[in-house]
Amino acid sequence: MASAAPLPRVNRVFGAVNIGSFRVSAMIMGQAEDGEMVVLGSSHRKSEGIKRGYVTDMRAATHAIRNAVEKAEANANTSVSSVWIGCAGAGLSSKVASVEIAIGGRRIDEDDIEHLLFAARDHIQPDGRMVLHAQPAHYSLDGAHGIANPSGLHAESLGVDVHVTLAEGAPVRNLIEAVQSAHLDVEGVVASPLAAAYACLSAEERDLGVALVEIGAQVTNVSVHAGGMLLGLRSIPVGSNDITDAIASSLGIRRSQAERLKCVSGSAIATPSDHREMIPVNSPEEGPTGQPARGADEHNRIPRAELVSIVTDRLGALTSEVGKSLKAMGFSGASGGQVVLSGGGAELHGIAEFMQGALGMPVRIGKPPSLRGLPEAHATPGFATLAGLCLYAAEDPVDIRSIGPGYQPTRRYSGLGLVNRVMQAVREYF
Repeated sequence: MASAAPLPRVNRVFGAVNIGSFRVSAMIMGQAEDGEMVVLGSSHRKSEGIKRGYVTDMRAATHAIRNAVEKAEANANTSVSSVWIGCAGAGLSSKVASVEIAIGGRRIDEDDIEHLLFAARDHIQPDGRMVLHAQPAHYSLDGAHGIANPSGLHAESLGVDVHVTLAEGAPVRNLIEAVQSAHLDVEGVVASPLAAAYACLSAEERDLGVALVEIGAQVTNVSVHAGGMLLGLRSIPVGSNDITDAIASSLGIRRSQAERLKCVSGSAIATPSDHREMIPVNSPEEGPTGQPARGADEHNRIPRAELVSIVTDRLGALTSEVGKSLKAMGFSGASGGQVVLSGGGAELHGIAEFMQGALGMPVRIGKPPSLRGLPEAHATPGFATLAGLCLYAAEDPVDIRSIGPGYQPTRRYSGLGLVNRVMQAVREYF
């Protein structure tokens, strides 16, 4: 048997924790000297003290986080003192602020760009909410959009679109405190649609226009990306657990039985043989002692068609909400495009075909990229956000709030004509 290739020398290490309602997962990723990202260790465990992305029991959440990180550290054979954390709940929302300064026909230099970004800081209007991200997306010269780097070009005016991601402050502070109580520093809080995009979407997709639907256990985040930036975001307080609950209540069985049925035999696509195929409600370990399902035969089996019917009914309701969110963000009809599904809910059999038919747009499943050291169990849609947190951390995209208050423009600007319009950017791009 051939021995595995030796791990490259790692010169930077990133830790990430994704605190979900179903599980808490942790990953330690290293960046090699040649830039390659290598997974050193990862782990997950059942979530505790979290509901719909909010901390509901500080002690239980802290214990789950500490436990997940210690397991990842043991796998990686290294420890981390700080982590990046994902935020899926906390009422995520976003807007785009556009700011413009007068240049007067000269050539643009780095000082102009820095001044523009410094000016843009004053135009983030959080409306009492917490700003998670304020990232320059792309620049405009004399009103022409889509310029990645304006340095060295001549223009009368230079503008920038800043994408601002907002969240409710208290729930985010609770997430941070739960991590700090687990004796870890928080490097940054990343909106999970942004992290998932780093793992699931190609640069070309993010440029041309794509929607990402991240189906968690209790929250589904719908985001639209174009021109290389996150343009819009909607949060739906429904997830794959709602399908499990529907199975449990319809069949009168325990949630653990319903979850196993959904994962093992559930499907979003009906087939002609479903009425004839009888599936056991109990797991092999339970044998005949498990909770008997309503309407089951003497062996506690039900027709597969019955399960598929419950699954598609709940999924139909979720897909309808996703469709409304996409429409509200201008991503539908002729202006729609590729939809990518991620999160644990995207692992349901047949979900891409179901949503493609319901939304009338091409749908594919998004997974983490094939990284060296990524275990097979974590190379699934349910762990895309976790891997994306490390990839985001490695890139550490510029945030306009990091331009310090000590910044002094070396050139005196007069008659700047600062224009601020917080607009529905989606209208402009779709």
